[in-house]
Amino acid sequence: MPPSTENTQSADEPLRLQKVLARVGFGSRRVCDDLIAAGRVKVDGEVAVLGQRVDAEIAVVTVDGMPIGVRPDLVYYVLNKPIGVVTTADDPQDRPTVVGLVPDEPRVFPVGRLDFDTEGLLLLTNDGELTHRLTHPSFGVEKEYVAVVESEPSRAALRQLREGVELDDGMTAPAKASLVDDRMIRLTIHEGRNRQVRRMCAAVGHPVERLIRTRIGPLVDRQLSPGDWRELTVDELRSLQQVVADHR
Repeated sequence: MPPSTENTQSADEPLRLQKVLARVGFGSRRVCDDLIAAGRVKVDGEVAVLGQRVDAEIAVVTVDGMPIGVRPDLVYYVLNKPIGVVTTADDPQDRPTVVGLVPDEPRVFPVGRLDFDTEGLLLLTNDGELTHRLTHPSFGVEKEYVAVVESEPSRAALRQLREGVELDDGMTAPAKASLVDDRMIRLTIHEGRNRQVRRMCAAVGHPVERLIRTRIGPLVDRQLSPGDWRELTVDELRSLQQVVADHR
């Protein structure tokens, strides 16, 4: 029998769209065929057709308006960043970096920043489009933090955090703020200003002693130890893609 075309296909040749969708977790090729037939898939802004081939290196593919990273080299890591690590690829002071905690290849970059003395969840990827959507304020992706502060906040201080705080770079957007324990605040914001949570807490009279990011959009992981990382699951990646699609 002649060898299968699928098996002998060059890595540089366009792939069938249903194969590309199946590879990134949208189900069997039959399920992906149904998505295409229903008109739910677009390639470079045009409604896809059954049997269509795409160049996964350059094609822009969406499902239900949700951008899907289809390049075969895309990777997505979630890291529990420890204190004392900088959120950069390189550091002139030779301090440990978050990029040094994950595999060297393919090269990835942090999605947003966590301060040197802040710990918690951080994404790293080589998917530039998803990075843009997760960090740009127009998409409004929530980030949740737990802050241990110097003294127990009053109701007035929590209300001020919820309504917005005047900082030196302007008023913050309304946040979600609640008291978890005597000196522990859960604060959810969707902006990304430099050291924003620390500055907000200080502005209402409660400087931060410890700060942990516990959620990025729908992504949480209470089992990941400081300094450890893992790859995102297909469901986690799709949930992140969905949240930025919902905020177009």
